[in-house]
Amino acid sequence: MSHPIPIPAWQRPHWQPSEEQIVLQFYVFGQFEAVRVPSQDYGSPGLPAGLTATNHRHADLRGWDGYPLKGAAGRMYKADASQAFQRAFDAPQVMVVRGTLADSPATGYLRDTLGVLAGMLDIGGVAILDPQILSLLDADGWRRHYLIRDGAPIRHHLLILCDGEAAPGRFWIRTRGMRKFGRPDISIRDVPDAAVDRAGALCEQMAELQALGAHFTDGQVLEGEGIPAGMVAKLGGGMDEPPFNNSWVELRWS
Repeated sequence: MSHPIPIPAWQRPHWQPSEEQIVLQFYVFGQFEAVRVPSQDYGSPGLPAGLTATNHRHADLRGWDGYPLKGAAGRMYKADASQAFQRAFDAPQVMVVRGTLADSPATGYLRDTLGVLAGMLDIGGVAILDPQILSLLDADGWRRHYLIRDGAPIRHHLLILCDGEAAPGRFWIRTRGMRKFGRPDISIRDVPDAAVDRAGALCEQMAELQALGAHFTDGQVLEGEGIPAGMVAKLGGGMDEPPFNNSWVELRWS
């Protein structure tokens, strides 16, 4: 980009120390120049300690069990973002950026990581895949999504899903991506059709509170406008438990 936009970091005013870990993972596809990644143009001194960036021949990754462009996931990306998928699939190299960090009172770690990703696009990257939020964007789409003056909204870093429950007319609203903030994902069960929009707004509000550092406690009663009476938070999950592969905060609508 001719005029890179610095990526800000935001404070987490509700933060209290926790044992949760921040988990980041990205794949950058392209043909990369052998130069220093210009992350400083985006306000980033480089990757934070705990994260690594490794360059791979794309052909070497295609047989890997965790290769993200094959199987059901690959078909989903191809259907949802065919142009970005083709650019990623045809790229000869893949930069894998990943690692874990301790819980943090600010999001400088995220700014620094996104700055490196943006810099990689400037030296030959053509697409970025974020498996935590099932997102595959080509270079221009990624820049539009994240390189926003004053910073991309928290919502851009998350995915909110709505799935049908076993009971007819009931839905499950949930997030993916809260591992980026070292916080549990949000799960709201048994939502009636008429309340899906309200539940989605509550899910987003809770996720944003956590991104700003808040914690919900097991057995905590939620109160507020638009929240059903008696809604209680239940904590559970873990990194090895699908579908979240994360801890979670679960609520039932009724």
